[in-house]
Amino acid sequence: MEKTAIQIKESDHVATATVELLPAETVIVSGIGNGRPLRVEEKIPRGHKIALRDIAAQEEIHKYGEVIGIATEAILAGHWVHVHNCRGAKGRRFDEIHARKQGE
Repeated sequence: MEKTAIQIKESDHVATATVELLPAETVIVSGIGNGRPLRVEEKIPRGHKIALRDIAAQEEIHKYGEVIGIATEAILAGHWVHVHNCRGAKGRRFDEIHARKQGE
């Protein structure tokens, strides 16, 4: 069975695993990824994110063409992207926008 992860937008740094991924496997990045193979470097649960490229510490992480988080440490391609190595930013951005509008 071919294992896949879905990339939604060209600018995304991560893809979503459609099944559990195990180290040393090859996942096929579908969607906008157009079938690009990527080596899995650590166990990634189904529905979780895999890094499509190296992400630097403190770099914004993009998914759906939007910033969804900030890397708290360097994340290498093929690794799991989750709360242990990133912090959420999407909700905080909307809080900041709302606060600015309230100040107008």
